[in-house]
Amino acid sequence: MELTFLPYTEEWENRWDELVLHGSVNGTFLQTRHFLNYHPKGRFTDASLLILQGSTLIGVIPACEAQEEGRRCFYSHRGSTFGGIILTESKYNISTLEALFPRLESYLAHQGYACAFFKPTSAVFSHVSPELMDYFFYKEGYTVYEELSLYLDCASLAPDILSSFSSGRRRDTRYAIKNGLVFRALSGDKELEDFYVLLTESLKRHQASPIHTLSELKFFRDTHLTDTVAFYGVFHGDTLIAGTMLFYFGKDVLHTQYLAQDASYASLFPMNFLNYQLIKLARDEGFRRFSFGISTEERGTYLNTGLAVFKEGFGTQAANNRSYFKLLQAHE
Repeated sequence: MELTFLPYTEEWENRWDELVLHGSVNGTFLQTRHFLNYHPKGRFTDASLLILQGSTLIGVIPACEAQEEGRRCFYSHRGSTFGGIILTESKYNISTLEALFPRLESYLAHQGYACAFFKPTSAVFSHVSPELMDYFFYKEGYTVYEELSLYLDCASLAPDILSSFSSGRRRDTRYAIKNGLVFRALSGDKELEDFYVLLTESLKRHQASPIHTLSELKFFRDTHLTDTVAFYGVFHGDTLIAGTMLFYFGKDVLHTQYLAQDASYASLFPMNFLNYQLIKLARDEGFRRFSFGISTEERGTYLNTGLAVFKEGFGTQAANNRSYFKLLQAHE
């Protein structure tokens, strides 16, 4: 099978996005150029590749150049949660993958890369099982990293959503409901700014900071991802005490990108109430899954047990988000 790799250039943008969104088995909006292009020029050194069989585009690889322990590394695009190798349905098969991996590694080595790091689309967000591609990463000798992700299948939820929760989550959520908390979409710049303050303070307690700036969140909401991003909050009177930024993966998965609460209102259990309302929203709007995201750090080697157990209490299932690393053989 003759496969060639070409560096991505802007004239391919529409064909790239069409393949990712409408022709692939494992593409999401996170791998489109429309999403990736929001990053200002210079933030990343783009290294994205087109995969062609003859003159036919059969796949894409969103990637950037990065340093990995002092090595020049071909890296799944750091401007996106997922990168990996995105393939069309007709080419997601054993023959294509068996031909693709050695040719891709040879190409990357010839380009002077010392290593490669891939972060494929999680099974939670893929249209088909990623197990076939996972096998070829294993077969080709990649080191695998596992991150723990938790999600709900909306179809399996009981009519009374609370009955799916652990006894502790159920008790705390009922307490929150009795305290008159209000759940609604955030409105206007002031409420989004209030949410960003909550988010910044919440992450600061874990020695972290938001990936996105407030200006970027406003840009997503107003211009760039108007059908993909949403912001909701929990109010005590007129005060925002918890909030979230949601990503809509079509009508397939509703994903909590950010969750934050005001710690001084923790006794009212606003985060329990927020998650209950979000799960209800996902079910009522016909989403297949509700995603809480990962509960791990440092490529999965550290488990935030408290966070994971909290999410587990909502009746979640576990999935592994896998990423892969390999040193490449140098070519003269």
